[in-house]
Amino acid sequence: MTQRLAGKTCLLMGGGTSFPEGGLSNGQAVALTFAREGARIAVADLRLDAAQDTVKQILAVGGEAFALRADVSRHVDVRDAVQATLDRWSRIDILHNNVGIEARGGILDTTEEAWDRVHDINLKGAFLACKEVIPAMQSQGGGSIINVSSTASLKWGPAEFISYNSSKAALNHLTRVLARQFAPMNIRCNAVLPGMIDTPHIRTLYKDKTPEELAEIMVGRNARCPMGRQGTSQEVANAALFLASDEASYVSGVLLTVDGASSV
Repeated sequence: MTQRLAGKTCLLMGGGTSFPEGGLSNGQAVALTFAREGARIAVADLRLDAAQDTVKQILAVGGEAFALRADVSRHVDVRDAVQATLDRWSRIDILHNNVGIEARGGILDTTEEAWDRVHDINLKGAFLACKEVIPAMQSQGGGSIINVSSTASLKWGPAEFISYNSSKAALNHLTRVLARQFAPMNIRCNAVLPGMIDTPHIRTLYKDKTPEELAEIMVGRNARCPMGRQGTSQEVANAALFLASDEASYVSGVLLTVDGASSV
């Protein structure tokens, strides 16, 4: 069976997040899925050891990858990560912007510092990566950019994360603007919008809860989903795989929700 990303190179920003309790983050699931489908992966993360952990997992399934340390809010770090990828493989066919943080709070209790930090990472990080990668994609005749947003960008939620909501809504529009601007150059830009996904990160948000309390919270999260369950990191990766592949060669400017109809 032909690999869907055979011969392609991917720079994955935020692919190294790992958790002591195990399980795959969305970024790791994307990295492993892309690698199994033949892509070479440059895994960039704020923590080099976390990026190296993902690379080890990729090598274990027969893939090709290397690790980079990068703070996506720093232009020099992003530029260096892009150049290191180009130095190694001469091209970047896929840019996957997976980095994201949140800060709990509404308009009245979110600090200016928290607002700036969330936007620096969630929005400026993607802006900088696109700014550095697009010239390479122009010179090679095209490419695919995938930004990881959230259904929190589309609607109100019971938990207050206004800086996160705002940053992801802006990322949606950045995605659509870039899609339209660079369509003549065969550069596609799409966003994946996960809904309620059962990832290790979600469980860390409730690390102060007892196992019984956590189990009750997860039952409640499942019940809020029309399909009766939360999604998985693999289901997010499957959507990203489609957008990265040539099967989506005429798909650009799309905000692809992966939420089991929760945002409908």
